[in-house]
Amino acid sequence: MKPRRSTRQVMVGGVPIGGDAPITIQSMTNTHTYEVDRTVAQIRALADGGCDLVRISVPTRRDTAALPEILRQASVPIVADVHFHYERALEAVEAGVHKIRLNPGNIADRKQVDRVIAACRERNVPIRVGVNEGSIVERKDKNVRAYEKALLAEGHNRLVDLMLRKLEEYLRIFDANDFHDVVLAAKSPDARLVIAAYRAIAERFDYPLHLGVTHAGPVETGRIRSVAALAALLADGIGDTLRISYAADPLEEVADAKELLCSLGLRDREEPELIACPTCGRLEIDLVKLVAGVREKLASIKAPIKVAVMGCVVNGPGEAEGADVAVCAGKGCGVIYVRGEQTRTVPEAEMLDTLYEECVKFAAEIKRH
Repeated sequence: MKPRRSTRQVMVGGVPIGGDAPITIQSMTNTHTYEVDRTVAQIRALADGGCDLVRISVPTRRDTAALPEILRQASVPIVADVHFHYERALEAVEAGVHKIRLNPGNIADRKQVDRVIAACRERNVPIRVGVNEGSIVERKDKNVRAYEKALLAEGHNRLVDLMLRKLEEYLRIFDANDFHDVVLAAKSPDARLVIAAYRAIAERFDYPLHLGVTHAGPVETGRIRSVAALAALLADGIGDTLRISYAADPLEEVADAKELLCSLGLRDREEPELIACPTCGRLEIDLVKLVAGVREKLASIKAPIKVAVMGCVVNGPGEAEGADVAVCAGKGCGVIYVRGEQTRTVPEAEMLDTLYEECVKFAAEIKRH
């Protein structure tokens, strides 16, 4: 792991991004924003799941009209996602949002972009400036400049160059307005392009970076695609805030983002860590079923305990001794460990409940101290 790169810091409500601040987790609601009760309920669920910032879409005036009530009830800073209509950005800022996501390339009139920047400066609202592979330029667009067509034809490296050019274009607008509370992003569904783009941006600019793999797909494949890119960048010390995005329940995004940061030592665990041995021909119990049962029960525990579920004698005892609470299972029975010490042997039918009881006791002891 490399040290985090040094960046400027911006404040999103009371949450710092960049500088020496912890890496923040973001997600996005999938409700119609004007449906206030549903939107607030999802914001609360995301916050309870570990989300630090929540982004919401505001495509219509009806959506921005709902913002004051949403903001009144929200427990985390809210980011307004704005495309095409600069009026939505002005309305969102007026309502009191904590950050704007803006793509200047989607707003044709420079004076309109300037008005948004002026409004954000007046309210101390930072702006995330993003470029996506799919939106930098449409391949079939007749108005694409010749050099952009040439870059697109030459593959990943040239696409990175194009992303940098676009960001430079946008940042010139912010520089001209003497506005520097900016977060940068450059996303793609291609993990390799994401890695290359953010490495190049990190070398070129000192703004905080919002990491993400866009259009990653369903959880099953999007998880691998996202982690392939984001883990490489985080290990390089690149990234100040991130969203793992799926075509799924956004709570899945937050859970996986937390696990990614915890796995890299970039966030402290607040919930149990479950480890289990891989399945093989030495197993004498249904380990998959047991692990699923343990995982379900651990969901009720809110404490950073390490729980091991092991299914044979090869690595089982060693891993069990290294966990806070563990079971090393064999044919018809299992040995329960607490703090590395064997405490009792129980029949297979009692392993799940006994392990859970010990986890509850251990968690309670942690909270007392």
